[in-house]
Parts: sequence; C-alpha cells; structure tokens
Amino acid sequence: MNQPATRADAVVDTLHGVEVADPYRWLEDEKSPEVQAWMKAQDAFTREQLERFPGREALRRRYTELFYVESLSAPAVRGNRYFYVRTHKDKEKAVVYWREGEKGEERVLLDPNTWSPDGTVSLGVWVPSWDGRKVAFSRKPNAADEAILHVLDVDTGKWSEVDVIEGAKYASPSWTPDNQSFYYAWLPTDPSIPVAERPGHTELRLHRLGTDSKADALVHPCTGDPKTFLGGNVTRDGKYLFVYVTRGWSENDVWWKRVGEKDFRLLMKGEGARYSVDVWEDAFYVQTDEGAPMERVFKVSPDRPERAAWRELVPEDPTAALQGINIVGGHLALAYLKDATTRVRLVTLEGQPVRDVALPGVGAASNLYGLEDRDEAWFVFSSFSTPPQVYKTSVSSGRVELWARVELPLQPERYTVEQAFFRSKDGTRVPLFLVHRKDLKKTGDNPTLLYGYGGFNVSMLPSFRSSIYPWLDAGGVYVVANLRGGGEYGKAWHEAGRMERKQNVFDDFHAAAEFLIREGYTRPDKLAIAGGSNGGLLVGVAMTQRPELFGAVVCQVPLLDMVRYHLFGSGKTWIPEYGTAEKPEDFRVLHAYSPYHHVKPGVRYPALLMMAADHDDRVDPLHARKFVARVQNAGHAAPALLRIEANAGHGGADQVAKAIESNVDLYSFLFEVLGVQAGGIASAANANRAR
Repeated sequence: MNQPATRADAVVDTLHGVEVADPYRWLEDEKSPEVQAWMKAQDAFTREQLERFPGREALRRRYTELFYVESLSAPAVRGNRYFYVRTHKDKEKAVVYWREGEKGEERVLLDPNTWSPDGTVSLGVWVPSWDGRKVAFSRKPNAADEAILHVLDVDTGKWSEVDVIEGAKYASPSWTPDNQSFYYAWLPTDPSIPVAERPGHTELRLHRLGTDSKADALVHPCTGDPKTFLGGNVTRDGKYLFVYVTRGWSENDVWWKRVGEKDFRLLMKGEGARYSVDVWEDAFYVQTDEGAPMERVFKVSPDRPERAAWRELVPEDPTAALQGINIVGGHLALAYLKDATTRVRLVTLEGQPVRDVALPGVGAASNLYGLEDRDEAWFVFSSFSTPPQVYKTSVSSGRVELWARVELPLQPERYTVEQAFFRSKDGTRVPLFLVHRKDLKKTGDNPTLLYGYGGFNVSMLPSFRSSIYPWLDAGGVYVVANLRGGGEYGKAWHEAGRMERKQNVFDDFHAAAEFLIREGYTRPDKLAIAGGSNGGLLVGVAMTQRPELFGAVVCQVPLLDMVRYHLFGSGKTWIPEYGTAEKPEDFRVLHAYSPYHHVKPGVRYPALLMMAADHDDRVDPLHARKFVARVQNAGHAAPALLRIEANAGHGGADQVAKAIESNVDLYSFLFEVLGVQAGGIASAANANRAR
C-alpha cells in the first residue's frame, strides 16, 4: 500500500543507562503545521482504503436498524419528580426528560441535539436537586472530558446566566438539602499550568445559586500532587461532608467533618486499601478491601469514628467480589460479581440477609437505584443476547416488574453464550465469554474477534453490545476475556495486573488466543483482537510481542509510548497503575513491554486499524500517531491505517450517525482482512425485518 511517507529523526535518549530511540517524537506536537498535514494525509488515505472494502452498505443498513432505537433509562427520583434519559429512532443524541409523578406528562429537560448545528457539543453529568426543581449539568465541546457546568430551572426550562462554571472536568455536583448550593470539584483552566499537572490543582468548592462562581468558597484545597484525584460530597441530610483523595485505583484517603465545623478529620488513610462511604441516619456504611480482597462493609458511628470501633456488618464473601453498595428503602443493596456475572443481594441496615434480587437471567445487572427512604427501586439488566431492560422492584416485598425495555430487530434464539476457563502462562485460571450463532462448527476457520481490557480494576461484564451482531450473523465469534488487572475477582485480581505485574495481563491475553485456536474456534490468520484506552495498550503489546498469533488488530484511543505517557494528557494520574519511567525500577518494566519501542524492522505484523480522536484530552493521540508511523516504516506488507474521528473525545463522538460510520469502518476492515463475507448480514437483516 502506498501509505503517506513519514520522516524519522535520530532522536535518542539515555534513560537509566539505556539508549531509547524515539524517531517520531516530532509527531507529539499536534499544533505543528507539519503534524497537522501528516494527520490529514494519513486520515484521508485510511478513509480512501476503507471505502474500497466490500460489505459496507450491508453493515451500514444493519447498524442503522440496531443503533437508532427507542430506549428508556432507570429514573432518578427527586421529590415527586422522575428524571430519565430516552433515546429516539430519529435523534442523534439521547434526551433527558422529567415527569411530575411516575405517570405524569413527559417534558423535555435537556436536549443536546439542539446545542450546536453540527452536534459537537455533548451532555456530561446531570444532577437534579433534592426537591427536583433545579438541575446542575455539564456541557462538553467535542465530547471531550473538559466541561462547563450550568444550572437549569426545571419548571421554566431556563438556564441560569449567572451559574456558569468553567473547569468542570471532574465536577460531580453534590447538592445541599436546602437545594440552594452544591459542592463540586473545580479544576483551574489557566493555560500556564501544564496539562499533565492539572489534576493536582483540583479543589473542592461550594457554589451558591445566583452568585458568581469566581467567588465560590474554597472547601478543601488541592493536593498539589498530579498523581491524585480529589472529590467530595455532602450527605443527603446535609450533616456530613466527605472528601476523598485517591491515588490510582488501589488506595484512597477519606476525610470528613460535620458541616459547620472548621477542619476536616481523617477517617482512614488508605495504605494499599480503598474506602467508600454511604451515610444514612447518622451511621457511616464503609465499603473497603482493607483486609478483605473481595471487599466487606463496616458500620461506623460518627461519634466513635476511630478504626478500632468499626463494626463489621457484611463479611467478605470469598466466592464473589463486592462491586458496590447502595442504601435503598431502608436496606443495603449489595452488587457482587461471581465469575464475572452479577448478583444483587439485600441485607438490613444491621447486615441481616433478606434476599437476592430476582434477576431475569445470567448477565450484567446494575445495583438498585433508589432513595434511602422510599420502597421503590430500579435496576438495569442485560446480557450478550438480551438488550438492556429496566426493572422496578419493591424493596420490602421483593416484587420485580418490567419497567422499560429496548426492542431491537434481533432473534436472540439464533445465538448462544458460553463461559469457558483457560490457564494462563503461570497457571492462573482465567475466564472468557464466547458469543456466536448456535449453528457454528468448530472447524478452526471461524473469524474470531477477541476483546480485552485488563486494568484499573475495571470488570468486563457480559452486557449487551449491539455492534457485534453483524459480525455474529456473518459467522463470526465474539470473545471477551476477563484478564487480570480488572476487578472480576477483587483486589488480588487487580493487583496481579498492575505495576511490575503488568506482563500477567498480556500473558493472559496471549493464552486466551491460544485457547481459541487449540479448541478449534479459529486460527491465527482468522483471529482479530480489539481494545481501547488501556485495552489499546493491551492489543499494542499483543501485536508486538506475539505478531504471529493474530491476523488483524483494532487499536482505539491507546497508550503505546509507555516511556513518555506520563508527560501528556491525564498521564500522571495513571502512575499508580503503571509506574513511571523516571524511576529506574519502573522504567525497566515499562520499557520491556512499551509497544512503540518494540516495533522491529522486517517483522510481519498483523494488519492494523488505529482509531484515534482529535479532541481526546485523556489519552493524547500522539500515541496513535507515533505507533502507526513506526509500524508503517517497519517495512512489512500488511496495512497500518490511522483513522481520526473529528470533534470527538476519548469516548468518541456521541452522535448515532458517527457511531454507525465508526463501526462500519471497523468491521469492514475486519471483514476484508479476515476474508469474511457480508452476505450473512443481509440475510439476517431480512429475516429480522420479516419477523
């Protein structure tokens, strides 16, 4: 392929006695006219190539059926008002609505479809006040993380011209019970502060409605440490204020005070442990992995907050990882994962078992949504073969009823979901999910897409993904591996995949691929891998460590230069997860697997589709640019294509049309490289329409 040329510079750093070549460092400067021209040429070339691939119209028609849907979220109840999100078959973005009472007239609250002519301004967080009369919400230009906070009057629909707050990237408003103020995390927008240093400047502030945000009171100062996150919230009754200082995804400190007191006091310093606190009726309910890798719950009196006085309320379950707790209807709702599938349990506020919530099947469910003193609650359930459904339940009786469901042109009975287990390099037992048509035969020739993440305590659940169905209909196998580094089996599972143990994650992924080949699902030239963000790092490592094992790679918004990642975007906040090349011992680990530094001339790498976003302010797109340049210049025949989504952030653009085009490009690439025929898509779509 006659890909655009990229010059290489003789840039070499000596780090801890090791020479580290960085020939494409010039591509780090996105504002450079040369880099802008290079990006434009690469993206144009990629789109020209993708447009040539067959099957695109069949994919586009099918995704149009699957993505433009009517759906309803679980509601947030404030006072007598119900707030919820609805998607429409004829709108690009979801719309927030509200009703007076559960059966009241539906009214539009926030419609981001009207915010910009080109649809590039997105809705971020939205939080109603306790009486349901105000909503604090954020707007995000180009679907980036950076945001501006606004306040809306629910009754009139008017946005306040005074209550406008910049620096709302991490805002998460927490309303006071008088509905006149909220606490929020504020991040300075001063351009003189280096981007990678900004998280350390986060402050907790209090905003009073109708006042200039520049005069907002400082409630808790910044940490000054860019490796930390700072956030806080006030309890529903307004008595207690909490501040969390979080270092990575393994530990945090919790500070608290009674509102009106001058100083915060330390509830717990997290030395290798995490804590979260829910409060109701002057009791603190603390969820933690301290001394319990699968997590447990304590009850704490604010009058005796010292650690020795904590009372264990819910002991650790050694067979299931506690994911979160909510107080609803005078009970504790506990969400667990057992072999990566959800269980939801109810106990009393004294920890006595009540019942398991009756889920409609085996899959992925949310915890219960509701209020501490109201019996009604909701949860969302889905599986690989079940679109999201919202259920309403009574906490007191256990009654469960369907509240809203998504109707899609699918025949779930055509597909099957299996869970299998395999052994990684060191003998660790690792699960994965396989989804395919029921008539699939283990011929060793099936096109297979393996997805993984493996980091940051994030669990990969068997939840619904409408994008995979054209792949399944064409005879493909879709696989999700539950790698170490995630939270599927609690703290120990996460710890086994971070810092100096990160190679375990990659070994798990390689072993998953070998399992699929050994069991007769596929073979290397029919096996594709995909991942985004930390999962983009995963597939970049897989591609460079085991190029012979894969036929295609889809790498999305990735980290790939692990020697310099901490200097850009939100990189310093990830140092507790990865380490930093500034330390000799961390450098040796990072440099050993950093994908950018392990691209070698003459190696036959699998075909690569790199998918980046031009306004990604979390993971700088320089990673994608540098890696693609190095792969293209490695001198092998397979394509290395760079696709750049315009006006999009780390999570992509939030318009349905753009999601369709992104998936058309992704799957037409896989169809072409792996030799998949699109005929099955058209026949499946016709059968579903007839149905």
